Formats: sequence, structure tokens, C-alpha cells
Amino acid sequence: MATNSKQSVHMNPGQGETSYAQNSALQKTAQDRMKTLIEEAVTGLCTSSCPHPKNMVIADLGCSSGPNALTLVSAAVDAIHRYCAQHEQLPPEMCVLLNDLPDNDFNAVAKSLDTLKHSGDEALARPTAVITGMAPEDLKKSRIPMHDSDEQLRSSRHQIVADSYARQFRKDFMRFLSLRAQEIVPGGRMVVSLLVKRSDKPDTELIQPWTPAVTALSDMALRGVISKEKLDSFYIPLCCPMDSEVNNIIEEEGSFEVNKMMMHDPYDGTGKALLDLKMVALRVRAVFEPIIVQHFAASDEIMDDFVRAVERHLISSGALEARLSGQHPFAFLCLSLTRAM
Repeated sequence: MATNSKQSVHMNPGQGETSYAQNSALQKTAQDRMKTLIEEAVTGLCTSSCPHPKNMVIADLGCSSGPNALTLVSAAVDAIHRYCAQHEQLPPEMCVLLNDLPDNDFNAVAKSLDTLKHSGDEALARPTAVITGMAPEDLKKSRIPMHDSDEQLRSSRHQIVADSYARQFRKDFMRFLSLRAQEIVPGGRMVVSLLVKRSDKPDTELIQPWTPAVTALSDMALRGVISKEKLDSFYIPLCCPMDSEVNNIIEEEGSFEVNKMMMHDPYDGTGKALLDLKMVALRVRAVFEPIIVQHFAASDEIMDDFVRAVERHLISSGALEARLSGQHPFAFLCLSLTRAM
């Protein structure tokens, strides 16, 4: 989603300390959980295809950049070669589509394309642009901020903001499914991973992945570091839906059937090692810095202040402790879908 036609949403490029490439270890844990679903999807597709396909297309609709960019397409390519070797079949010609936000760091992605070569074969990689939706227009029209500095106002508008983001997510995800249905042949497979809010762990406040960012910005506005007026017109184009809502939308849209669903705590096991205060704050900066810089014309000094404000929020709100204890409402939802016949 994008707040307006001029807004360019993307992760921090490059390889520096605040880059997405250096702060995407948490996303890597989600990718590792998806590999099993991808392998199962490949096996199911190859088994059900008669005759054996001569051509296959693999698309990653959110490849990003950095060390994770080729992880999932590589898993799919390897699974296809493994299946063909086991069944003494020639591997099909593969076309790999790498898709992400238009200003994604595709230069970094291009440098790692050699890793897609497999046994002398080369996959064709094509950077493509994504069609994005809009941040909740009804909030903008009503001039309702996504996060009020005033606690009483924020509480009174909680449901309005939550409902607006939920409606926008529903609209965007329905469109996403509809467009993918036009691209995928009947019987084709799609594996989707989303950060969701667990329906069995309801929260009384509007908790979203952007909560630490907007809370930090609110603190900065109160201290005069950034403009309060600018903050009130700032909307982060990101919504974390309920897990049950995702299933309902898939069923209602009707183009795909759910084969398998997996949900896991992003901080289970080794993920807890990623909950160092500075590491969490840098991850928030890596994700949201480009959109903050665009909207507030923020300098490096302001972004350094932002990181410190995020750290203060994580401490004062108990958010870090909640994540360590497993009491936070978020989970990674992985879905294996088949295009309906």
C-alpha cells in the first residue's frame, strides 16, 4: 500500500549497519519455516502434472534484497531438480521472476543472481514492479491520525483506525488473490507468508508492527524534533491482519484452495537471540527509515534520535519482555495454496 502516488515505499538499501540486508535475520527465520511448504508444493505440482512439464515459472512476490533475496526461489529450484533426479526426468526450463516494491535495491539482487545457476543451467531472473494499494483513504479524508499523541484521543479512535486498516487490507488482499489467479494456471501452487495477529491472543490496543515506529515519532513530535502537523498526516502503509481474517478472505475470493497452514512465533527457539534492544531498534529503522525520510525530510541525526526513541518505547512499554515471554500477539502465518480448477 502507498499513501499517495509520490510516496516510494522500500527497505533501507545497501550493506551498512542500518540497511535491511544487515537487519533481516528475523525474516530469515520465517523463510526457513516456508521451505517445507515450498518443497511440498513442488512435489504436489510435479506429481499432478501429466505430461511432465517442459517449462515452469517461479515467482517471488517480495524478494527484497540482501542475503534473503534468493532463498525461497533457490529452494523451489532445488526442489524441482531433486524431484526430477529422483524420478529420472529431465528438469524443465525454469523462469524465475523476482518481484518487489519499485525502489527495492535490485542492484544488490542482481549481484547475487549467480547463485541461481544449478548444474550448469541458468534461471532467467526478471525484476518486476509491484502494483500497490493505498493507505486508508477514509482516515486521510477525516484527518484522523494513525496514532494520536493524546492518549485519551488515541483510545477513543482506536476502533476507527483499526477498522479502517482492516478494510484496506481486505480490499488489497482480495485484489492480490484475484491478480495472482490471472497469472497462475489451474492446479498451480502459491506459498504465502504473512505476519498476522493471533486470534487467540487478542490485544486491547491497536498493536501493529508499526507501533514502535509511530510511538517513537510521537515522542519526537512532542519534543519538537519533528513537526506535529507532519506527524498527523503520516500513514504507514502496513496492516497486520488477524489469522482468521486471512482464511476468510481466501475462502470468499474463491480462486485458491488452502492445502496447508502453519503458524509459528517469530521468536521461538533461536529467534530469541534476535531480541537484543539495539538489534530490534535497528530493524525498525531498516524497515521504516525510507518512508520517514521522505515524509519528514529527516536527516541522519533525526534518524539516530528515532532509534533512541524506539529503544525507550520498547523498554517503557514492556514490548521487549512480552516478545521474550511469548506474550506478544504476532505470529508468522504460512499458507500453501492451490489455484482452483
